[in-house]
Amino acid sequence: MKKVQNHYNKSAEKEWERLERHRIEFDITCRYLEKYLPDDQKILDLGGGPGRYSLWLAEKGHEVTLVDLSEENIKLARKKAKLRGVELKAALQGNALELSEVVEEEDFDVILNMGPMYHLLEESNRYSVMEQCMEKLKEGGILVVAFISAYAPLVYLLKKAPEKIIECRERYLNFLIDGKSRLKPEEEGFTDAYFYHPREAKEFMAEFNLDELVMAGVEGLAAPREEEINSLSEEAYNEWLEVVFQSSQDPVTWGICEHLLYLGRKRS
Repeated sequence: MKKVQNHYNKSAEKEWERLERHRIEFDITCRYLEKYLPDDQKILDLGGGPGRYSLWLAEKGHEVTLVDLSEENIKLARKKAKLRGVELKAALQGNALELSEVVEEEDFDVILNMGPMYHLLEESNRYSVMEQCMEKLKEGGILVVAFISAYAPLVYLLKKAPEKIIECRERYLNFLIDGKSRLKPEEEGFTDAYFYHPREAKEFMAEFNLDELVMAGVEGLAAPREEEINSLSEEAYNEWLEVVFQSSQDPVTWGICEHLLYLGRKRS
């Protein structure tokens, strides 16, 4: 995990700005959180980066504990909280694989696991983080999990550099079979990551003591034209946001999105 930690330590500001560039991802996720989270919840934001969702939730009156692997992300979250006059219950540096050592509290009403699953290449580690989340989530609590879709690299290529398919077609298609992506020392770009086929993500979540509330493709139909949609008038942007939200749970749209979002309720 050191490589992942170093990546985010070098790019904390960029990570904060990421959800400004990717407005649809942030806005659709917030819509689902608003729909399913009651007021005044005790929330753990695990792997929450520099705190975009933590601060948004705290502003709405929730009690939020932020945990992230990157020291620089945590420093930036504290800085942003101070600038916005928002109080987090805690902002802690720690590894999701050692959650029980980082956070002593239990019985969280809501746990956001919207970062760790991006980078856990080994299946045993993915199960370990999920099991620790389940231990800290109270009965009837909501677990929110985000995944990077195995189609995300292809969608990104379509948006940014479609001509590069000549050099990376085989590698990118292989992500649909084996989602492990390891960045070579001489390469620049995103750090080590695990990309989930939508079917795999759904089957994975079905193994835990949860009742599925939502399985959605976050960017949905808008993913390939994200930049153009972001530049529209606010009225037109909101109309497209509604289209994405209304169609996001249709599995037909999942193959064109970059992120998948799961919400489930812990059974008694």
